Amino acid sequence: MRDFSARDFLARYLPTGYLLGRDPLASVPAIVRWMIAVYAIVLNTYSIARHLLFHSTAFDLSYFDQTAYLISQGQTPIVSFWGYHFLGGHADWILYPIALLYKLVPSVYWLFTLQAIALSFAGLPLWWLTQSYGLSKQQGITLVAVYLLQPLVFNVNLFDFHPEVLAIPCLFAAVLAARGDRFLLFLGLTIFSLGCRDSLSLNIAALGLWLGLFERRWRYGLTAFILGTAWFGLATQVMIPTFRPGGVEAVARYGVLGDSLGEIIRSLFTRPDLVAQQLLTLPNLEYMALLLAPLLWGLHWRSLPALLPGLPTLMLNLLTSYQPQKDLVHQYSLPILPWFLMAILIAMTQKQTWLKSRRSILIWSLITFLVLAKYSYLGTRYLSRIDTWQATRRAIALVQPQSSLLTSNSIAPHLAHRTHLKLTVKLSPITSLAPFDEVLLNSRHPGESADPAAIAKYQAELDADPAWQRIFAQDGVILWRRKSDDRKVSMAGFRTRLVF
Repeated sequence: MRDFSARDFLARYLPTGYLLGRDPLASVPAIVRWMIAVYAIVLNTYSIARHLLFHSTAFDLSYFDQTAYLISQGQTPIVSFWGYHFLGGHADWILYPIALLYKLVPSVYWLFTLQAIALSFAGLPLWWLTQSYGLSKQQGITLVAVYLLQPLVFNVNLFDFHPEVLAIPCLFAAVLAARGDRFLLFLGLTIFSLGCRDSLSLNIAALGLWLGLFERRWRYGLTAFILGTAWFGLATQVMIPTFRPGGVEAVARYGVLGDSLGEIIRSLFTRPDLVAQQLLTLPNLEYMALLLAPLLWGLHWRSLPALLPGLPTLMLNLLTSYQPQKDLVHQYSLPILPWFLMAILIAMTQKQTWLKSRRSILIWSLITFLVLAKYSYLGTRYLSRIDTWQATRRAIALVQPQSSLLTSNSIAPHLAHRTHLKLTVKLSPITSLAPFDEVLLNSRHPGESADPAAIAKYQAELDADPAWQRIFAQDGVILWRRKSDDRKVSMAGFRTRLVF
């Protein structure tokens, strides 16, 4: 009996078998495979370089890195500088399987690699979708290239790590599974996507509406709608409040519409004046221009129903006053992108795109990439701390494993594998140094969201306190360590204050 190979698995379980033969991978042109593989390497290289140059941040990299590490060590995954169990953030339980990789080697580089692979390899199910809808080989190659040249894809990869990126190839594949009548695969892809972020439940529910109303695949549509709405209720009303008593943190971004999730939903239907006030703004106009610029060439009003699964995310971004949800730098617009590509794909099948030649489409995509992608940051912005790079690396090497540490937002991602890590940020100022074993500061580059005055205060206090000693000092990078005997006395007093 011959061995059951990976190709046999793909041929049996991928929804492309009935369309593309027994070997779906063989149907993918070599140029598509090369584009995807090379782009994965490019994305991974950029994100790692940014990290090594101390421009990754505790929010959002250390948040997920510390979570995965604690899970892998069998400890309660409470993000120490946030103060809650990570499931109280976005109910992104997908970090539990990710933590299995940390059992092999506990390393933040898993997150960079997973993100780069997910973002680039989403081109694979997109290619199969182009063939499922009957596009030519050249049209399929072009659309995959258009996806890989999206500024949003490149920029999101640079912004630390976010589990929702893992859902992007799954969303494409879920449509493919529905078209190929592979129900169990569709179910698995949908459940996986729901575990990547609570708000994706709205996209899944809307996907169900699109599949039922416009694709006439009612079994799949009803399944997605039920799963999406059920998980939205469970995540926002049960899971998140259980792990974070304050409930969904992002509700504050929609304060004009209400103080709770229920009030916000009610306002959407009963206060059109407030909704219009939030929608009709100059920042929203600028946001829509940025979002549409790379894709406008391929949109047609007849294919707009395919945007329905992305509409919940678009509305969330338009209704908020939180500016990071209105750009192509942060992750908030990413769940909209697959549905723009689906709308363009459908428009291409109907020959209704504004640009039709492969050359003009690729030129348009390349120009918008060159204008909007942040590829130049590696040679400009990310070199702004190079003068303290060597000193920071040396100081990090001296930090003791599992010590209770206070450090900056930009150094923390290199030292997140511990249970107690706090940040020198304005939003949560540190009032006492008693809980810490070590303090690592960069006075020359205090880091994002830092208060220079607070940094100077910490430095003066540490230098004046005989319980602390400087272990390292170079180029404004200073590492203090509490003397061992004083540590015992200090922590005893600290525990007493906690009790009384």
